Amino acid sequence: MALRIKLARRGSIHNPVYRVVVGEARTKRDGKFVEWIGTYSPKAPHGQLRLKLDRADHWIGLGAKPTDTVRSLIKRARRREEKVEAEAEASPATEAEATAETEPTAEAEPTAEAAPGEQAES
Repeated sequence: MALRIKLARRGSIHNPVYRVVVGEARTKRDGKFVEWIGTYSPKAPHGQLRLKLDRADHWIGLGAKPTDTVRSLIKRARRREEKVEAEAEASPATEAEATAETEPTAEAEPTAEAAPGEQAES
């Protein structure tokens, strides 16, 4: 059984939406598949792509061969993931700034006399 990672077309006329699926190489384009690992909307802004890279790597490790288009989509998803990680590493707040932002000031702390939910006795 030869597996392929390929696109299965969904959507309406002139508005395609593709599923990235793992399926038998000999099945029809929109036929049976083993696993659905993502979606691709080429008409959406910036070609919206959602792909489970860990599952793609799993199937490639088991011998599934991606089509040329899916191979380029996987590369695009990896570049996007690396870019997000690089941005996260480039702009982390220092620990002192992070703790200063999360620690409440003395004015914000409720006092024992005016604890929320308690009413003053007359």
